[in-house]
This record gives sequence, C-alpha cells and structure tokens, in this order.
Amino acid sequence: MNQLLDPINGAVEIIALGGPVVALLLLMSLIAITIVLAKLFQFRRVRINDRRTARNALKLYRGGNASAAITSARRSPNPAARTLARAIELRQRAGVAEGVLREDIMQYGGDMLESLRSHLRPLEVIAALAPLLGLLGTVLGMIEAFRDLEQAGSQVDPAVLSGGIWQALLTTAVGLAVAMPVIVALNWLERAVDRCAHEMDSVVTRVFTADLNRTSAPIASDDDDDHSHNTPFV
Repeated sequence: MNQLLDPINGAVEIIALGGPVVALLLLMSLIAITIVLAKLFQFRRVRINDRRTARNALKLYRGGNASAAITSARRSPNPAARTLARAIELRQRAGVAEGVLREDIMQYGGDMLESLRSHLRPLEVIAALAPLLGLLGTVLGMIEAFRDLEQAGSQVDPAVLSGGIWQALLTTAVGLAVAMPVIVALNWLERAVDRCAHEMDSVVTRVFTADLNRTSAPIASDDDDDHSHNTPFV
C-alpha cells in the first residue's frame, strides 16, 4: 500500500511546489497519454502496417481475377486494402468516367485517413505549449523569489533564495518532460498515417494502370528482372 501511495504523494508534492502551472502540465500529460493509447488501439484495430493484404489482392486483380481480389482485400480492416477493394469494384463498372471514379475513391480514402488523423492536433498543441508553460512557471517563480529577496532586505537567507529558484526551475523541467515524449509519439503516429496514405495512393494508381501494364508486358525485354514486375513501387 505504501508503494502505491508513494507516486501519488510525489505527484502531490510536485504540484504543491510548482503551483498551478505544474498541475496544468500534469493534466496535459494525462490527456496526451489518453490520446496516444487511443490512437495505438485504433491503429492496431485497422492493422495500419499491413501491406501484404493489399499487395496480394492487387496481384490477383492484375492476374485477371477481380472478384477474388475484392474478396481478399475486404477481409482486412486495413485502409489501403479497403480502398483497393473500392477501386476495383468501381473499375468494374462500365460507362462511368475515370475522373468520376477517381473522385469517389479519393473521397472514400480521404474519409478513412481523416479518421486516422483525428485527435493528432491536440498532441501538437500539447507538444508546443508544454515547454512554454514550463518557462512561464519558471519566470513567475523567479519573480516571486526575487520579491521575497527584496522584502528580506539586509537579512537575506541564501537558502530561501536558492529554494525559490529551484522550485521555479521545476516547472521548466516538468514542461520539457511532458513535451518530449509527446513529440516522439506524435511523429511516430503521423509517420504511420503518411505511410498508409502513400500505400493507398500506390495501390489505387496500379488499379488504373493495370490495363497499360498488361498491354506493355509482351514487349518487355527478356532480360528484365522479374522481381521488378512483382514488387510494387513504394
């Protein structure tokens, strides 16, 4: 029980020393942790790093088996696979202009990307605001420390001054401690979404260029590396 209370008592002591600025920073850290955990759960649920399903389905489509490609792509919750299935379905419809198909697919994929990017903006705000709040707390603490120094007059106690200074610097340390992990997490989450968006664009483009590739395949040189035709360009 004492081990459980120690972190709580430590947090209460830090808040008491740092004042409302530290309390606000700790609240921001709790919000950031909640958002990061929620995004990690969302990314895991949609299998954001799953590229194999979309690429295997694309191979089936390029091989002429569109129905199997759609079935394979729809088995995965991955946005790239779902967008690929949508693109193949629309591609099979006759009499629809390619521009209209592309607009529909872009909207479909854009809605999923918007869902993946949701709540990342608050992380950006926390990452930018936390160091500034820490600096503000330090400035306010230094003002308070030097005001006490002025009121003490000639009877200055160095311990009081040094204690006030380190309490003021505590807010800067807390602000940096909050901001740095948030910046790392935000960059990783944004990179994961960007890679997913690139994969979506890549597989959809290959759906619309499949006919061109099949037409140009017979005139390809026999010296070409087969691996270059089977591996999507990323």
